[in-house]
Amino acid sequence: MKINDKIKVVALAGATLLSSFAATADKPGAKSPKQGIWRGEFVISETHIPFNFEYNAKNAKDPILTLLNGSRRDDFHVTKIGADSIFVKMNTYDAALVAKVESDGKITGEYRSLVPGFRGNSLPFSAEHGKDYRFVEKGKEQPTKHNLSGKWDLQVFSKAKMPDNVALLKQEGNKLTGVVMSTVGDSRELEGVVQGDEFVLSHFSGPNPRVYKGKINEDGSITGVISSGIYDNTKFEGAKNEQAALPDPYKLTYLKEGYTKLDFTLPDLDGKQVSLSDDKYKGKVVIVEIIGTWCPNCTDQTAFLSPWFKENKKRGVEAIAIGFEQKDDLAYAKYTLGTLKKKYGIEYDILFGGIADKKVASEKLPALNRMMAFPTTIIIGRDGEVKQIHTGYTGTVTGKYFEDYVAKWNKDLDALIAEPVPATFSSANTTPAKSGK
Repeated sequence: MKINDKIKVVALAGATLLSSFAATADKPGAKSPKQGIWRGEFVISETHIPFNFEYNAKNAKDPILTLLNGSRRDDFHVTKIGADSIFVKMNTYDAALVAKVESDGKITGEYRSLVPGFRGNSLPFSAEHGKDYRFVEKGKEQPTKHNLSGKWDLQVFSKAKMPDNVALLKQEGNKLTGVVMSTVGDSRELEGVVQGDEFVLSHFSGPNPRVYKGKINEDGSITGVISSGIYDNTKFEGAKNEQAALPDPYKLTYLKEGYTKLDFTLPDLDGKQVSLSDDKYKGKVVIVEIIGTWCPNCTDQTAFLSPWFKENKKRGVEAIAIGFEQKDDLAYAKYTLGTLKKKYGIEYDILFGGIADKKVASEKLPALNRMMAFPTTIIIGRDGEVKQIHTGYTGTVTGKYFEDYVAKWNKDLDALIAEPVPATFSSANTTPAKSGK
């Protein structure tokens, strides 16, 4: 079977749920969610993970569901799949909210993995219209003598102690918002509440929902549990520390001794083999982005790189995204990575690396000491040598951390772009231009 035929099969498989119900979507008596604010709640065992969203059907042919997390807004298109049911694909993530509008107006359904062969990965939820709170209704807040605003050293424990995290929290009255940063990226924006000597935060923006539930101890330290809807719970403990810091992300991943260059040959989404040694990249500054469409920090990094590349591609810059996906199948990768390409308007090359596994990624890129995180960004100079490797990605919610990252990115890229093209390469390959933005 040809690649194009296989991708049609994958797309049809993903659309089966839609087509099986669509014929009844506009029948008399059909019910749709009410427009406006909603409060949803995932429930698994004893874990409750609340989330908020808005439903907007002003354009009846293209209703939009917007997930709300603090100041973050993520829009998703809604498809009617029956007289009383909706299907909300989580954009680039191969998952969806599949739900029914009940006779009392409530919504019930599940968050479902759409990855072929991933059975059992679903999480039930229900939602009520008109409720704009997340954890505690207005007027039911409990007094608290604590203020968690500030920077925190956070230790997370799984089977063993994991690398330290840094939490940035902001408390206004009982309301609590923030972000947790680690060596691989950030949690995206968290939203919650402080009640007495307890606090809770949650996040759901498309990938797996998550809740941080903790207790404030008498000495001011915190302890608690992080619960993800489909995956295991992990414990954490933390102490406020304005000097808290993560390891230098530019020193975690590096070239093995004896290597100065990166080398790989991988298929693009049409199966054509692409290598860094191709003429297209010679004499250029090349950005290699190692990602997965299942990875929220990867999509956030792509949301930064794609517009930057459009503004700077005529300056002698190329970029390559290497995607490691949830199935080791090029047809499936063409579907998932193709969705990413369309969503973010990517104009650089996208290659398929294989299954989403750090060990596999390390094998495909043997010059690296190890593949520590998705995403990892590698910058190559005009001479073909690796100049910089950045592990993970922290987005706009991290404030100064993100601003510092962007400032260093532009400074370093401007300097590399300004370097002359080596005599061994054609000067026609590049024309240095104005600074990046």
